[in-house]
Order: sequence, then C-alpha cells, then structure tokens
Amino acid sequence: MLKKLILIGLFAICGAANAFAHALWIETSTTGKAGQKQSVKIIYSEPDDKPEKLADWYSDVKEFELWLTGPDKQKVKIPVTAGEDHFTAEFTPQKDGVYSLSISKSAKDLGGSTIYQFNAGAIVKVGNSLTGNDAAHNGNEISVFTDAAKDFKANKPLQMTTLLKGKPADKLQVSIASPTGWNRNVSSNASGVAEFTPIWAGTYKLEASATEKTEGDHFGKPYKSIWRCATLLVSVAE
Repeated sequence: MLKKLILIGLFAICGAANAFAHALWIETSTTGKAGQKQSVKIIYSEPDDKPEKLADWYSDVKEFELWLTGPDKQKVKIPVTAGEDHFTAEFTPQKDGVYSLSISKSAKDLGGSTIYQFNAGAIVKVGNSLTGNDAAHNGNEISVFTDAAKDFKANKPLQMTTLLKGKPADKLQVSIASPTGWNRNVSSNASGVAEFTPIWAGTYKLEASATEKTEGDHFGKPYKSIWRCATLLVSVAE
C-alpha cells in the first residue's frame, strides 16, 4: 500500500504521462426505468486492475458516503452494503429524468503532506425526460460529466465536461482507459470541455485529477496540498 501511495503522489504532483491511480468507481447501468430498482456497485482500483479487497483500501476510504441527486435536485444518502472487494447499493427512481450518483471522500491519512480526495460519479437516464441533465448536479469539488441526451458510438467524437469547485476546469487532465487496455490523456479547454474519439465499443473509464497547493490542518496534521480525482464510466456502442 505504501508503494501505491507513493505512485499516487508522483502522478498527482509530477503530472506523469499515465495519470491513473487507485480511485473509487461507481458501476451501474446508464439507463433506468421509473419504479424499477437500479443496482449499484462501488469498487476501489486502478482501471486495468481487479478491485481491491476492502481490507486493502487506503486509509479510511471505505467509509465513504453514496449520494443520489434526482431530477428535482433533491439529494439523498443511499445505504451501501459491504462485500469482500466492493460495496453494493440500490435505488428506485420514482419519475423520469436524469439522476446523478456521487461520492466524495478525503482520506484521513495524508500521503506525506498531501490530502487525497477521491470523487466518483455516475449518470442514469430514466425514461425520455432530460430534467436534471446538468453537470452541476454532481456537486463534488471535481467532477466529469457526459451529456445523457447523447448516445456514444465508436469512431465518433465523445465530449465530456469537467468542473473544478463548481466552475469549468481549464487544462484539467483527463485520463481515458478503453475496454481493450488502450489508454490516453486529454486536456479540457477554457469551457471545461475535453474530447476524444473512442475506437472500440464497450465501457470507457474516465479519470480527471488536479493538485492544489494550499496549506491547513487535516485531522491534527499539517498539509501543503490537496490531490483530487474524479471518475466516471461511459458506455460506447458500435
């Protein structure tokens, strides 16, 4: 675990070519149906690795909270159930619209003098309504959003919106892992928009990260920077 922590620090501070690190990921279907239960799974891993067993999760990251923001902007906490290497949860959307699942957890233990903040999101479109199709509904300090109104297809440009502290994030790095193991990095523009062209169908893993130089006290220990990451899974069709 110490080795993994050191690697995270190197990626965050030095801007390594492959910026992936261990992160939280929310797995769920991107579509749902009103009145029907939606299953959710939360794992902690690098994109190309198998999920870490809960006993090996860094610091107190497994004490995260899962939140659901509905089309009406109402936010509720969703109970989670622990497994060996993941957590499960479920919710039942009551009406059509776009629902946002979110997690934001700052680990109690510092990595040297850095706070590690793990953010994750998921977007679920229920029915034909696009009420709630808003990047700001995630609410985390850093987030990645894709338009629920669009169907993403292989060999067609895919755009995402990045937010940092509620504002479009300029030059924010987003790392992309394809279902075949192909990885690449892209940066957002002044409007917070980043783009790439998926080559294969399947689930793509997006991870945005940023490091802020700032000082303060965290659980009685001084820190000099905060590393934040945000993840999102995107389904791409043929």
